[in-house]
Amino acid sequence: MSKSGRIILVLAMAAAVAACAKKEEVMVEPVTVEPTYTGKYK
Repeated sequence: MSKSGRIILVLAMAAAVAACAKKEEVMVEPVTVEPTYTGKYK
């Protein structure tokens, strides 16, 4: 097998392994609104 053929084969295998890997769920915290300055103390 030629050198470029091996490189393509290795890249294809790496892509297949990455596609089959288990995805981790990312927990996103809800965005809260920061208090705004109104001028005087309330």
